[in-house]
Amino acid sequence: MPGRRSFLGWLAAGAAAGGLAACSSAEARTYPVRFSDAEWKKRLTAKQYYILRRKGTEVPGSSPLLHEKRKGVFVCAADGNVLYSSATKYDSKTGWPSFWDVVPGSIGTSVDFDVGYPRTEVHCARCGGHLGHVFNDGPKPTGKRYCMNGDALLFRPA
Repeated sequence: MPGRRSFLGWLAAGAAAGGLAACSSAEARTYPVRFSDAEWKKRLTAKQYYILRRKGTEVPGSSPLLHEKRKGVFVCAADGNVLYSSATKYDSKTGWPSFWDVVPGSIGTSVDFDVGYPRTEVHCARCGGHLGHVFNDGPKPTGKRYCMNGDALLFRPA
């Protein structure tokens, strides 16, 4: 039965892809800023913990940082790592704070299959905290859309 074999083949491929994604995930790496899970829970708010440590996503349109227009920098809420300049922030109309470029060396990426297809996850290079995802549909000059969870960020005015 070709239909059944095809289905089983796709099922096996999906399982293998998920396993490969787990091998390249941010959680499998060692970061300079490390704490136990219990310590992260003490240091972060419930929303920050959910997003940064459990790869959660905030409700679109819920972050005050979505409307932040002052000059300054956006930092990781877990460790203060400077991630984005306000000069690269733009309104992507997605409901999440978006940037077209990143501070060099501040992030890492990995592939996740959390929604059933591959996406490029963005995480903090210092603590490994989940920040959001990057897509190739942003504005010039980079063409990137770093779509971030506002609860994973803090804003520091200039």
